[in-house]
Order: sequence, then C-alpha cells, then structure tokens
Amino acid sequence: MDFNDLNLVYSTDRGKIDKPSAKIKAPEVDGIVRIHRETKGRKGKGVTLIKGLAIDAEALKTLAKEIKKRTGTGGCVKDFVIEIQGDQREIVKSLLEIKGYKVKLAGG
Repeated sequence: MDFNDLNLVYSTDRGKIDKPSAKIKAPEVDGIVRIHRETKGRKGKGVTLIKGLAIDAEALKTLAKEIKKRTGTGGCVKDFVIEIQGDQREIVKSLLEIKGYKVKLAGG
C-alpha cells in the first residue's frame, strides 16, 4: 500500500502532505453576460444573478467584490455565477458595460 492511495493530510515520516489541486476551469460561454433576477427558493427575497463571464475564479471574486461595493449590498460567487442581493440589474448592467462586456437583461 502506497501513501498516494490514502487521503493523508499529515504523516509522522514526511510531515504535512500537499496534494496537487485540480484547477477548475470556467464553463464555455457565448460572449454575452446575462443578468437575471431570481426569487425562487429564497423565501421571496430577490437576488441578481450574473452569468456568462469567461474569467477565472480569482478574477470573478474580484469583480464580485467590486460589484458589491458599488451596489452597497452583499453577495457571493457560486459555480462561476455572481449572486448579488436585491434587484440590482441596472447598476450591474451599467458597470459591466463600462468594463467592456456585452450585457443582456434576462429573466424576471
């Protein structure tokens, strides 16, 4: 039995064991950023979803932070989708258009 077969985190022989992490790639997109408003599954509270950004995870987190600061609300990044609290579609659309993205308002 080899050490690579186990899910070891620490070994008394080797110390901390680092495993290579698989880099997650962004999904394929068509070049259009779509901004949705959704309330389903959120007890009637609406959120703005931003989908279709073809950037890596770190850049997505940075963009989400900038959008949250601009709108004055909270939010998060889940599965390459930025979620912003409330109906912030117009503010987000103008911000993304300034950054050079092609934006469409979609859904609700």
